[in-house]
Amino acid sequence: MTAPATAPAYPLSEAAHASLAVDPQRAFDWLDDHRHLSSHMDSSSWMMAGSSMSTEIDERRFQEIGSRLRMKGRVLGVPLELDEQVVVREPPRRKFWETIGEPRLLVIGPYRMGFEIETAGSGTALTLRIDYRLSSRRLARGLGLMLGRAYARWCVRTMVRDAQRALQG
Repeated sequence: MTAPATAPAYPLSEAAHASLAVDPQRAFDWLDDHRHLSSHMDSSSWMMAGSSMSTEIDERRFQEIGSRLRMKGRVLGVPLELDEQVVVREPPRRKFWETIGEPRLLVIGPYRMGFEIETAGSGTALTLRIDYRLSSRRLARGLGLMLGRAYARWCVRTMVRDAQRALQG
């Protein structure tokens, strides 16, 4: 996945891949609806310690460069918050978004996330990736050293699994 030219350095990365039995445009359209990709954060799960986050998307629905969203919630009583902005959107090939500033998360800090789609035979090859840094906050940095990789891997794998389930039927 090619990073935007102005992207800050993200030394840590996790990716997940899948083959989808749909054309690239249909895959892009599903992935471009951020409600599908953020659903694992919007519902209670073991990785979220039984908590969830609410998502607010601007009037451009996170489907244009510069479009923004905000997530808020609590995990184990700790308030969490992040803002993201779409930085690359090239239908039906790729889309990237980045956090704005330092997010208030427990195990990772600023990140760039996105997906790339390629035609693969009669279907689509999907790569979904997160590139991230550890938090600059002391406690979150310590947790990130222990759990950041597992959390990032869970995020991309969950999103890819959700895409497979939705687009294979």
